[in-house]
Amino acid sequence: MKAVVQDRYGSPDVLEIRDVAKPVAAENQVLVRIHAAAVNAADWHVVRGDPYLARLSLGLRGPKREIPGRDFAGRVEAVGRGVRRFRPGDEVFGEADGAFAEYLCVPDDAVEPKPANLDFAQAAALPLAGNTALMGLRDLGQVREGARVLVNGASGGVGPFAVQIAKAFGAHVTGVCSTRNQELVRSVGADHVIDYSQEDFTRAGERYDILFDLVGNHSLTAFRRALAPTGTLVLSGGGVFDGGSLFGPMSLMLKGQALSRFVSHRLLVLTAAPSRENLAALRELAEAGKVTPVIDRTYPLAEVPEAIRYMEVEHARAKVVITV
Repeated sequence: MKAVVQDRYGSPDVLEIRDVAKPVAAENQVLVRIHAAAVNAADWHVVRGDPYLARLSLGLRGPKREIPGRDFAGRVEAVGRGVRRFRPGDEVFGEADGAFAEYLCVPDDAVEPKPANLDFAQAAALPLAGNTALMGLRDLGQVREGARVLVNGASGGVGPFAVQIAKAFGAHVTGVCSTRNQELVRSVGADHVIDYSQEDFTRAGERYDILFDLVGNHSLTAFRRALAPTGTLVLSGGGVFDGGSLFGPMSLMLKGQALSRFVSHRLLVLTAAPSRENLAALRELAEAGKVTPVIDRTYPLAEVPEAIRYMEVEHARAKVVITV
């Protein structure tokens, strides 16, 4: 089968299309013929091995996993002897390592039936980013009807999902983005949009019950100025690195964890973990019309390096998807 392979860290040019062995489903696995996969910010962090501290888990000298990519959607081609939930031909989506390939073997509890109203490209865009938004707002933020929510980075990979999920829970949502992305953020349901090039939301005097940060471009002091007295700040990565290549966004997160015990605000760090239950929740939201993935561009499998470069350099709006 064809797959994108990474042997070393570097620019997207280190990625190569190669013929590799087609996997075989083990007892509790399903073999998925991938029709689409999504690119996430995590993918270009993996490609570059940046921040360096992340190499403790990614691999010190080079990436531990040969094939990058996490999000996928496709059809079940074969199932292991212990699998009862799926059969060949079923349309599924999920999150697992090795998605930039024609086939992928995954545990049967790592996939769910594809939302019936989404095509493969839309379904592939949903798992990682949607799960990040769901866990950040529902689980950590504990969003409730009427809550005032601000999404910093509302037009990126996670942002449009965060806006839609917060609205699904009945919140009043403010999205922060660039001038060119204001209409996108409004189109997914934001009640108010702030152009960060024209206004600093941390100094505007507004106070929010939940501030979901997806950028990492302000200090903790600045973020806390925008919080209600008992408000919640959820920190989830970001592309603007306060700590440089060594710590990356983890610097802000570590500071938040250290400060949280001394202040009235809830300062929380999101570690999003995939689960069958969350995939099912995202499917239900999608089928109810409450969450619709927004796709910026699509690329064929052979152009994964260009897709990752576009995300890194051009600051893609919403999701970038690979068609296989």
